[in-house]
Amino acid sequence: MQEISLLQAHMIAFAAGFVLDLIIGDPHWMPHPVRWIGNLIGALDSILLGRLPADDPNSELRNPADEKRAGTMLVLCVVVVTALVTLIVMGFAYKAHIVCGIVVEAVLTCYLLAMTSLRRESMHVYKALLTGNPTASRQAVSMIVGRNVAVLDEEGVTKAAVETVAENFSDGVMAPMIYAAIGGPILGLTYKAINTMDSMVGYRNDRYMWFGAPAAHLDDIVNYIPARISALLLIAASAIAGKEFSAPGAYRIWKRDRFNHKSPNAAQTESAAAGSLGLQLAGDAQYFGKIVHKKTIGDAVRPIEFEDIKRVNKLMVIASFMGMIVCLGVMVLVNAL
Repeated sequence: MQEISLLQAHMIAFAAGFVLDLIIGDPHWMPHPVRWIGNLIGALDSILLGRLPADDPNSELRNPADEKRAGTMLVLCVVVVTALVTLIVMGFAYKAHIVCGIVVEAVLTCYLLAMTSLRRESMHVYKALLTGNPTASRQAVSMIVGRNVAVLDEEGVTKAAVETVAENFSDGVMAPMIYAAIGGPILGLTYKAINTMDSMVGYRNDRYMWFGAPAAHLDDIVNYIPARISALLLIAASAIAGKEFSAPGAYRIWKRDRFNHKSPNAAQTESAAAGSLGLQLAGDAQYFGKIVHKKTIGDAVRPIEFEDIKRVNKLMVIASFMGMIVCLGVMVLVNAL
């Protein structure tokens, strides 16, 4: 039997990981490396920021420079530990046997991708909305958003779900897929560690204003190119998704509104999805008891409806397949060289 190269093994594992995500998604009962990374971030948060007076926003003892240095230490520790542990695991797996390496890499690649879990959780919101129970729909959407859901009506819940699928297509699906394609689980999990840090400490609230800044800035950097690739994939997917979608509309709104967010990346995919569906997204929202003023994204060509959750998921799934095919195609070309 002819031996396969590491690149060929990587291609097989990459494709298998994508299929695994389609089949099983993210089972909550299974041990998950991203949860371990989250535990590490939480522990370091307590150690590094716990010794600083960050919980008292009015304290004269607070020092932005000290908190930023502590935040930089958090980033360095989490990134190095994640990359090193993954490198050791992958090294042992491939040293044991090429098949063992492929299996371990495929499982870790599956852990990186959130397409199925994102679709599943957002469809829970859709099903809850259909029951007409506002409490159930708010509870369902609270699982996938960080804003105050108690103030949301049916339209607000629906919009929150659509926005979440559109925005998280980039950092939950395409960005980890791109990094995994380039550097396998080592680079993929390192990206997830950065993204998880941003989601845990990257808030501009009193506690994390300075401590979370290094993680937030790094997250902006590593998502810059993937966010734009993701938006272009959503535009391309709109061209084949059906008559309910508009590729010209997606492109037009993306060009116009792709920077209508404080983050340079967050509005990239939201604007493409809003234009494709003919919806107006974003606008003011409540986080941690405070109203956050945001620009709107897209035009209200029509009112938002429950079915838009299904539509944005269809768009996300098609774009995910497109992205996987492009990544595999690039790897095939590299292997042929």
